[in-house]
Amino acid sequence: MLPDSPAAARPTRALSAVRRAVLARRRLLAALLAAVAVAAGLRAAAEPPPATVAVTVAARDVPAGVALSPGDLTTAAFAPGTAPDELADDAVGRVLASPLRRGEPVTDVRLVGPGLAAGHPGRVALPVRLPDAGMAGLLRVGDVVDLVAADPQGGEPQLVAAAVPVLALPAGTAETGGTGLGGRLVVVGARPADVPLIADAAVRLFLTYAFGD
Repeated sequence: MLPDSPAAARPTRALSAVRRAVLARRRLLAALLAAVAVAAGLRAAAEPPPATVAVTVAARDVPAGVALSPGDLTTAAFAPGTAPDELADDAVGRVLASPLRRGEPVTDVRLVGPGLAAGHPGRVALPVRLPDAGMAGLLRVGDVVDLVAADPQGGEPQLVAAAVPVLALPAGTAETGGTGLGGRLVVVGARPADVPLIADAAVRLFLTYAFGD
């Protein structure tokens, strides 16, 4: 049989037809995939962005004892239900009880105020002025101390309150402060029953502390 005979040309034509069919199917598949991608893109563009809530956070690292200014704060978007409880929306002008990291939400336990005692059940936040600013400067937030009072005119020192946690050390309260009083202001977590005793000792006696066990 001659190479260019009709019988020899039939396999070649059949192979070409198969190739054309495969290419056509590939083009159809590519078109379908492109259509699906376009539809998915349009759907994504049409969907609204996920819901968020604006939360007040630190714009930079802020040390303890600083009165927060507008420049110290910014807002960040949190998904609903992911923000911490007891957020402080009125933080400007409030004094930080402990350091705040950039991006950290501002909550009531970070600020000098009633919320400081939230982590200490059965305690209330009580500001106490210690006459010796140097000794008060040795304290750190989280220390647990015994408050001791001594009569400047003599007499035995007496224990006023035991195992009292230090909640905050406001800055700018050392020495005379704004009231003309000496010493330094310290915020402690006191038992309600001890509050009158501590307040009385702070006024009448020389109040100091000893580190507890």
